[in-house]
Amino acid sequence: MRKPFPLSSSLEGATAAPARRSLIRNLRLAPWPGQEALLRRMEEELPLRAFARGEDLSLRGEDGALLERALAFLREAGRNAREGRPMEDPEVRHALQELQGGGPGLPEERDASQLIYTTSKGKPVHAYTRGQRAYLEALREHDVTFAIGPAGTGKTYLAVAYALSCLKEARITRIVLVRPVVEAGERLGYLPGDLLEKVEPYLRPLYDAFYDLLSPDRFLRLMDKKVIEIVPLAYMRGRTLNDSFIILDEAQNTTPEQMKMFLTRMGMGSKAVVTGDVTQVDLPQGKESGLRTVEQILSGIPGIAFVRLAPTDVVRHAIVQKIVQAYEDYEGRRQ
Repeated sequence: MRKPFPLSSSLEGATAAPARRSLIRNLRLAPWPGQEALLRRMEEELPLRAFARGEDLSLRGEDGALLERALAFLREAGRNAREGRPMEDPEVRHALQELQGGGPGLPEERDASQLIYTTSKGKPVHAYTRGQRAYLEALREHDVTFAIGPAGTGKTYLAVAYALSCLKEARITRIVLVRPVVEAGERLGYLPGDLLEKVEPYLRPLYDAFYDLLSPDRFLRLMDKKVIEIVPLAYMRGRTLNDSFIILDEAQNTTPEQMKMFLTRMGMGSKAVVTGDVTQVDLPQGKESGLRTVEQILSGIPGIAFVRLAPTDVVRHAIVQKIVQAYEDYEGRRQ
């Protein structure tokens, strides 16, 4: 049985908690397409209420500093939208996370220097998050860049986009994408087809990035001319690649020996990028991941950068970020 609520006489001497005052901040702002959806999303993810009527916009909440930051965010979001640069979903998500954490959450200025590449459909490719911006800076400033982080953070996609921009500007003459072939429960010998047909499914995710950035016809032409190569890691032994942009994907599935072999393929005028997620190692039990040991070996060497991306850098469907974070929290509790 529920206990009765105590009478006021039993609370003599107790001090009631002061009621927090609801604050209001107002702004005159010309509405833009998508404004209503953005305001509703802010209400879902931030401790505030939003009201808009014509050009009059009001925010209510108990945190005055948050309301001021949110108004500044809305002012910039509206300006960008009216200039034909509406915020995309990952940008909104990360801006609201920054606002919640005490940051400004202002949309990044997208000037020409921050543009990575423009797709065949005219879509600009740029870094959405703070981690991705650090990654892009590392790609530009270093000969070898390691990008380590969870799935969906754009490790391979941004590297491919930057490689294509280098190819367009004639800073390199070819792009080589490499993946280790790890037998995940199936032996290659039992799979149908010749060797190339057997390994093709392992390389398929690399094709996806190119299909998104290039037209299929242009991609196939570049493949035919060997300007773009997508090869298994084992095929790299003995090669020296000059004036090339070399990307090793899924590097957590390399052994230390394979990692060394890959890194020593670089010739004159080349760049190398190594991407992977050390929480998703598919090597046989007892095999050490080359990605886990490489930072201890190469850290501090000029020209080599290590960038760590976090769940907050995930730019896939919003639920993916929550899934990645939940798994990280679970693994943390187990340890």
